[in-house]
Amino acid sequence: MAQLLCRDVVLGYEGIPVVKDLNFEVQQGDYLCVVGENGSGKSTLIKALLGLKVPMSGNIRMGDGLEADGIGYLPQQTIVQKDFPASVQEIVLSGCLNRCGWHPFYRVQEKKMAQENMEKLGILHLAKSCYRDLSGGQQQRVLLARALCATKYMLLLDEPVSGLDPVAMQEMYDLLERLNKEEKITIIMVSHDIHAAVHYADHILHISEHPLFFGTKEDYVKSNVGKAYLSVTGGGFHV
Repeated sequence: MAQLLCRDVVLGYEGIPVVKDLNFEVQQGDYLCVVGENGSGKSTLIKALLGLKVPMSGNIRMGDGLEADGIGYLPQQTIVQKDFPASVQEIVLSGCLNRCGWHPFYRVQEKKMAQENMEKLGILHLAKSCYRDLSGGQQQRVLLARALCATKYMLLLDEPVSGLDPVAMQEMYDLLERLNKEEKITIIMVSHDIHAAVHYADHILHISEHPLFFGTKEDYVKSNVGKAYLSVTGGGFHV
């Protein structure tokens, strides 16, 4: 069974559909980018995948031991979040909350996991630093380490490079590629950066009121919708 399966899903608000006939599946180890215009339903889809929104019709099924609360989520940052007065270690550890169950304190295994993920992302030396004093790229690494503490299966990322400078942006893309290729973690990334999407992802989901495309990136860049979207956004791309 696929790790994630959407069949005939309709998503919307107050009885008004935003996206209809949503059909796609994600296998373990896939790297899927979700693209589309503003208001096309990308944020609504994120909420549905996280179990925060029930589809109006159709169903979303998860397999391979995956559950909605087992998805590591990296949301878009707000100004308030960027100014959060906590240490890096505290924020990364908070990703283990679902693992703690009824335990009132973090156990040795949670602290070890947080340390391993900070080391993996090159921020262990920042463990005692205040989050709000970090650069944008460092803050995203902290939130990514937090998301990794929540899962070993799948990461769901909402515009993870938004607001980052070009160097930090490239570092984030490289980190995600390494986690996908070496750790075999499934990546689902919502992005406006279609050229990065066709470079890094292996599958593209292009959504609108009716889904426009789902398939491999190679097929996407040959499709009419892919050609049109890439030409409108400009610039070169590589697959």
